[in-house]
Amino acid sequence: MSALVATEHADPRFSGLDSWDDAAILSALLDGQKRGLDAVSAAIPDIAKAAELGVAALQAGGRLIYVGAGSPGLIALGDALEIPQTYGIARDRIEIVMAGGLAMTQELLGGPEDDADQGAADVGALGIGANDCAICISASGTTRYTVAALRAAKTAGAGTVGIAGNGGAPLLADADVAILLASGAEVISGSTRMAAGTAQKAALNMLSTLIGVRMGHVHDNFMVNVTADNDKLVLRATGIVARIAGVGPDVAAKAMQTAHNEVKPAILLAAGAKDLSEAQQLLAQSGGVVRKALAVLGRP
Repeated sequence: MSALVATEHADPRFSGLDSWDDAAILSALLDGQKRGLDAVSAAIPDIAKAAELGVAALQAGGRLIYVGAGSPGLIALGDALEIPQTYGIARDRIEIVMAGGLAMTQELLGGPEDDADQGAADVGALGIGANDCAICISASGTTRYTVAALRAAKTAGAGTVGIAGNGGAPLLADADVAILLASGAEVISGSTRMAAGTAQKAALNMLSTLIGVRMGHVHDNFMVNVTADNDKLVLRATGIVARIAGVGPDVAAKAMQTAHNEVKPAILLAAGAKDLSEAQQLLAQSGGVVRKALAVLGRP
């Protein structure tokens, strides 16, 4: 069979699965998830290239625009919603374009993914342009809505990333950066929310995290631009300030309070900046990179 439909193959190893015992079924399913993760390893160079496009878009004042239908749309939605919280990227710099709209989070219907015209229209309605980056996800790489959205984004001058599970798929062929996640046939034939979905989730986690790192929102292995808007996150952020600045929890908590729970300036306050204005100025001069700002204060 053509590689284009690899995600739809029926793997003969799992024939008769419905008659297997529970442990055997679950073991087969777990092995499928592992294959999905293994597929991501080969895509690391292309994920890095996609991150470069994403960083360039954000640094130019543009947006990351996630596009998907069905399960890939839900996976894209999760990443799009999480990264403003995790890395402090402004919410208006992140968009989600999903076949059928956000109503699909209540009832997931298949029909909207076949509407190519709507895919192009939904992207066009965002006023997408050269400073933006569209990240388009489809297990098959042939989903009409998603392919049309990517093509519309590219026509408008945006950078485009295609993520799909089948080599040669149009979503990959048309993208500026193609990320092939060759997870292969599913244990349950065609159920691409499984191995393919796991691969997509891992790839998006890695992509958005690398963007966060390259934007200066990670110091060592700490989230230094996390939005600390509840008790748990304030406590976590205070611990981050204490660890990086090398101070006790009371000093870190005071710095957080002075910085209105913004982690980067709180770190600099705890590390010796005389006041919030100086901390903010140091960050502005260092492009928001904590390591550079700490160096100005004579801290490693």
